[in-house]
Parts: sequence; structure tokens; C-alpha cells
Amino acid sequence: MPTRTGQQRVAPLPEDDEQEPPPRPLTAQEARRVREQNPPVSPWWVVAGQAGVGLVAALLGWLLTGRQSVGWSVLYGAFAVVLPAAVFARGLTGRFSSLNAGTAAVGFLLWEMVKIALTIGLLMAAPRWVAGLSWPALLVGLILAMKVYWVALAFAPRPKTQSS
Repeated sequence: MPTRTGQQRVAPLPEDDEQEPPPRPLTAQEARRVREQNPPVSPWWVVAGQAGVGLVAALLGWLLTGRQSVGWSVLYGAFAVVLPAAVFARGLTGRFSSLNAGTAAVGFLLWEMVKIALTIGLLMAAPRWVAGLSWPALLVGLILAMKVYWVALAFAPRPKTQSS
């Protein structure tokens, strides 16, 4: 309903009434405790998990179908994930990427683009490198290797806790 000044009244939204206070910064001791409880996972742990799953999937593909070309296709699909992930991990763990937050962000974006370009290049080269290529099997290997990120994070080695 318009007022005399021509403006409409708007009912306040529920979230306008209940504004939460901003979170308080952690103390040094609280931050250290959080870091100890949630240590960073090495990207090499993820790459190793991807390689392991790729090998197992390739063997299963070969054994279940009886066709060696299916095993090679699954293995190549996993390879198209593992090699770019290894290059990405190497780039992120280099000295340049850890100089400061700005170089870390730029390094992350740069190595992510390299990883994507390398993956696309490997997929384009697949018909030349794998005899009797099975695209569905290659995609199974690719997807399984990509999904290892979550499994590797769940089973990542944790530091031993010190009892006091």
C-alpha cells in the first residue's frame, strides 16, 4: 500500500530480525587443535588410490569379459585421470605454489588448466594408443578413477594421536 510519499511499505523479512553475530576468530591454540584434528591429505595419496583402482578395474574388466582390449581400455581411462592428477599434484607441491596465498591461487588455476588440457589430449589420443578401444570401458575406468578422490580422503592415513 503506497504512503503519502509514494513509497510502498514492505514487511520485514524473518532473517532481518534475527541477525547472527559474526563468527569470532579462533585463538592460536584453537586453530592448532583444529589443524591437528584435520590434517591435510597428501595429493599423492589420492593419485596412488586412483592408480590402484584403475589397475583393479582393468583386471576385473579383462576377467569378466575375457577380452584383453576391454582391460586395456579401462586401464587407459584410469590413466587419463591418473597422469594429469600426478602432474597437478606435482605442480601444487612445488616451491612456487607455496610462496604466498596469491601465488597459491594462481598456481592452482594454472595447474588445473594443465590437468584439463592433458586429460583432453589423452582422450583424443586413445584410439591411436589402444588397439580395439572400447569407449564404454574407457569411460568406466575414467569415472572410477575420478571417484577415488572421495574414497582416498575417507581412508587417508591419519597421524597418530598422542595420549597425554
